[in-house]
Amino acid sequence: MEELIQLRQELHKHPEVSGNESKTAQRVLDFLAKYKPNQVITNLGGVGILAIYKGKEEGKSILFRCELDALPIQEINSFDYKSIYEVVSHKCGHDGHMAILCGMAKTLHENPLEKGTVMLLFQPAEEDGNGAKRVLNDSNFDAIKPDFAFALHNLPGFKKHQIVIKENTFTCAVNSMIIQLNGKTSHAGEPENGINPSLAIAEIIQVFNSKINTDVSSKKYCLITPIHINMGEKAYGVSAGYGEVHFTVRSNSNAQMRIIELNLEENVTKIATKFNLKTKIEWTESFQANENNSEAVNFIRKSASNLNLDILEKELPFTFGEDFGLFTQNFKGAMLGLGSGENTPALHNPDYDFPDEIIETGIKLFHQITKEILNA
Repeated sequence: MEELIQLRQELHKHPEVSGNESKTAQRVLDFLAKYKPNQVITNLGGVGILAIYKGKEEGKSILFRCELDALPIQEINSFDYKSIYEVVSHKCGHDGHMAILCGMAKTLHENPLEKGTVMLLFQPAEEDGNGAKRVLNDSNFDAIKPDFAFALHNLPGFKKHQIVIKENTFTCAVNSMIIQLNGKTSHAGEPENGINPSLAIAEIIQVFNSKINTDVSSKKYCLITPIHINMGEKAYGVSAGYGEVHFTVRSNSNAQMRIIELNLEENVTKIATKFNLKTKIEWTESFQANENNSEAVNFIRKSASNLNLDILEKELPFTFGEDFGLFTQNFKGAMLGLGSGENTPALHNPDYDFPDEIIETGIKLFHQITKEILNA
């Protein structure tokens, strides 16, 4: 494991945010060159990499996916391999996920497949919700049609090495909403001569708040979080004529998310009309729910059991977003959780660090899933 731990820490030390992962991708390519895939496709959806290992005989194909990008967060750790960049760091564990897939490459090189195909996808731009879409829309990915697709995410708050599985929705659908409201500026002493968006913004916030249902077990689960408000300028003689408000919206199914989106848009239009405002609505950083396929989950369950790993069958979905949901819409697939410690900093916290000791667990599980599917 020494080589993989060294790689993980090197990746951690040199993080890159979504859309800028060129040096990270090159480090991965340099590693893969030692473990000779049958084929390597580069520049998928940006700087994405697909390493393909083929068996001697035809058989089923499996795709395993990890992420290349880091986050715009200042690291506060003091270990030797801390991020060398200001306000960029691996605070979601994608460095560890890459190390696991690189470990799979090493394993497949040293234990060649008898039959079937395994594809290792190093995907860019997961954090901003664009990477999966760009990869799937890339013409170089058109011929890639795996029988199964898998991904994992490390999970602080769960026992180290524990495997967390769930059928149906594993992570929620998340979409971010930008509402722009255009009115008319006027003198602050004569606000009646203008159209100020403040009351509309207040009403939108109140109406959206009334639609929240925090019961994630409910089919009508809906979490709406105000993120940003901007209105007017710091010019005290001027009544604002423009404002905008941003929200994130979460649902535990893709179908319900569509219903929620339409309803929110209708409410915004109604409120804007009431206050004589022109409105523009944009949706950004969209994450489809990971709706796990039961057959794929069964392969995870059986593999973890055969490895004598602790398995947790999760009752409710995670409320965070993960763009692997687009893969589970297109292929039989599943995302699983890998426990990274009960008393460790949470994801996206400035003191978080991926625990190197779970790299081997991830590799062994993915390799066991490979054997279960290809030898079935």
